Amino acid sequence: MTVVSPRAAGSRPAFLALVDAANDLSNNRDMTHAPNSPPSTDSPSLPGHGALLGLDYGTKRLGIAVCNADQTIAVPVETWMVRSPEQNLRHLRELIEDYRAVGIVLGLPVRLSGAEGDQAGVVRQFGNWLADQTRLPVAYWDERYSSMEAEVLLWTQGISPTKSKERLDRLAAQIILQAFLDAPDRTSPPAPKV
Repeated sequence: MTVVSPRAAGSRPAFLALVDAANDLSNNRDMTHAPNSPPSTDSPSLPGHGALLGLDYGTKRLGIAVCNADQTIAVPVETWMVRSPEQNLRHLRELIEDYRAVGIVLGLPVRLSGAEGDQAGVVRQFGNWLADQTRLPVAYWDERYSSMEAEVLLWTQGISPTKSKERLDRLAAQIILQAFLDAPDRTSPPAPKV
């Protein structure tokens, strides 16, 4: 199996209806924020409004999530089995167009200390390439514990993470993107979790 996706071949992604509905709601309401709503701080490189793709990069699989245009809710989309750079780029461009994405949040693997290792360099290289090829801004976000949180979610649903790696990757992408969306300051990495 090369792609695990809720999309049927040749059909419009089911989540787009949800995104459109959320956008319609946000366009028809007062755009001032309620006191408890998340701040509308912009990343230095990402717009504060519009759908964002969240990516959990791996050498074999790429977990993909997306958020609504208000940047409040992230949902898992699919797990893409990594192929050639050309095929990967073609697929990501299709997703960018389908979801009208205005930016990308890429999970950055850092050590518990917060220091970046070799794998973080690989991810940054992929992110720089992706930004160059898509002309979209890319923000990096701490992905520590995202896979562990995804595993816990699967276990609570009675699903073995080792038997559902594709689901694990897209849940990890959702967790990374949601952490970015929920951050009070999207311009700096979050403090290490304790």
